[in-house]
Amino acid sequence: MPAHLAALEERIRYHFSAPALLDEALTHRSHVNEQPGAFLSHNERLEFLGDAVLTLVVSATIFAAYPGLNEGELTRIRAEVVNEQALARIARRLELGPLLRLGRGEARSGGGDKDSLLANGLEALFGGVFRDGGFVAARQLIESLLAEAITEAVVHKEVVDCKSRLQELLQGQQGLPPRYHLEEVAGPEHQRIYTITVTVGDKSLGSGRGRTKKAAEQSAAREALMHLLPRDGIATEDPPPPAEVLPPLTGKRSS
Repeated sequence: MPAHLAALEERIRYHFSAPALLDEALTHRSHVNEQPGAFLSHNERLEFLGDAVLTLVVSATIFAAYPGLNEGELTRIRAEVVNEQALARIARRLELGPLLRLGRGEARSGGGDKDSLLANGLEALFGGVFRDGGFVAARQLIESLLAEAITEAVVHKEVVDCKSRLQELLQGQQGLPPRYHLEEVAGPEHQRIYTITVTVGDKSLGSGRGRTKKAAEQSAAREALMHLLPRDGIATEDPPPPAEVLPPLTGKRSS
């Protein structure tokens, strides 16, 4: 196998038994159209399959991990995780763009960095892993790549809920909206800790810390609500991390 494809296998921690599936997952229709008679396959069928597997895995993960969320909330969280922009970010992290086999025109127009092509290529990769190693292998890959995004989506929902509730409460009581202030950023670049305070007028209502600004705002809004509402009026625990949905996996993933 070429070194650049072997490097991708190392990044995703999966090794193909049928390398032709990896080639197919990375081949765009524009490349095939420029190779008449070459009997090449483009990645659209694998993309179709990968999209279905991706949707199932993410749906099952959030369904099992967050039993308190209703259908609408589950759907919104899934939409934050399974969309073109989010998938393209993951594809860039995997350095998938330079590996896509594109037609000359598509390559000249920057196709290797288009969100749509990157997202489609990632879904085709999921489809290729599913075809090569089965559902458990595809599921493990998807969970490893999207676990953080799922948690962030749930945190974002909590932020919106707490901040909306706090704003409604303060507008009703005092006619003023809350303000959020970044007080401190600590830690190395890959482990930032943000401290944010929330105020109304010149009065501090609470502060919070988190690894993202959203998480810190969530914590600050929750602390403010705990001071303003009865103890049983607001949840005091952060949402749990995504849990395992199915039994432990076995498959051909590398250690």
